Amino acid sequence: MFLIRIAALGSAALLATSAAAQQAPTYRCTAKDGKKYYSSTIPRQCIGRPVEQLNGQGMVVRRIDPEADEKAREEKEATLEKKREQEAANRETERRNRALLATYTSERDIEDARHRALAENEKAVRDVASRIEAIHKRRAGYEKELEFYKDGKQAPAKLSEDVQSVDIELKANEELLAVKKKDVEHINARYDEDRKRYRQLTGNRAGG
Repeated sequence: MFLIRIAALGSAALLATSAAAQQAPTYRCTAKDGKKYYSSTIPRQCIGRPVEQLNGQGMVVRRIDPEADEKAREEKEATLEKKREQEAANRETERRNRALLATYTSERDIEDARHRALAENEKAVRDVASRIEAIHKRRAGYEKELEFYKDGKQAPAKLSEDVQSVDIELKANEELLAVKKKDVEHINARYDEDRKRYRQLTGNRAGG
């Protein structure tokens, strides 16, 4: 009787072991060398390769694709980053809208601000033009001094340095004058945009 019980327990243990073996997953992949590999754990040759997980009946129950997973992660991160950027842009737009409504109470305020900006720019243009005129006069004075040294005489080093300096100053102011004149377009574009946004925000189509 005792021997029968031992045999029964042995058979039960064997069956349990067999059932566990059937339930244990198997991993399969095709490595870079073109060969298929099977193992109860992901084979070393399958690292970084698409892997299939098989059940005890040999059916595929799961697919593991590191490259696809990484691509999906990158796409998800890109989507989140785009969402964050859009949210930041929306917050900035809201901030600018609040600032616009806090700055102007009517379209007349916008036009008054435009006129002030244009007047300031016009004054800056006149100031730079006056400096350029004065620089030209200084340059003409240096030219007269240089006439005394046209007969082969060596011009003083200080005079040559003054000529170079005034030429640099003249070029810088001419460039500044061009920028100031160009600013008229930027000023008008800025206040045109402010007026457009103000109308959108207030629903005012007829002006203030």
